[in-house]
Amino acid sequence: MNRTILLLLVLVCLIPTLAPAQNEADAEARSKILALEKAWNQAYKLGDIKALGSILDDDIVLVEDDGSLKTKAQFLASVKAATSNEEQVLPESLTVHVFGKTAIAVGVIGVKGKAGIHRERFIDTWLNKNGNWVCIATDATPITHGGA
Repeated sequence: MNRTILLLLVLVCLIPTLAPAQNEADAEARSKILALEKAWNQAYKLGDIKALGSILDDDIVLVEDDGSLKTKAQFLASVKAATSNEEQVLPESLTVHVFGKTAIAVGVIGVKGKAGIHRERFIDTWLNKNGNWVCIATDATPITHGGA
């Protein structure tokens, strides 16, 4: 009985020392994902498929704003085929939530193209694979009038 109480006391004392390390790791992951999201926007704007290729997982699930699905190869081919990327991505907001080796980035972007500017809410799912964060899924949904 005394051994059980002693073990519980040791565990209770250790828990506060573990929380700061986890918070620091989460903050570091959030910072890394924010930088990768910015790098993605920049690489897309410049048509840099090599940079995009390193950010996106080979098995990524890309859900376009019209509901269609693209593979990584299809997405990169569409970026490469654009002589000059007609769309500009204008980030409005971005929040990152970390869950261990997985992170969810949620934000709103303005997309400026030939038809004017429209807004989309996106959600990107990131996974830390072998020490590197890669995007494993992304979805964009158009925001209709007033959707903040």
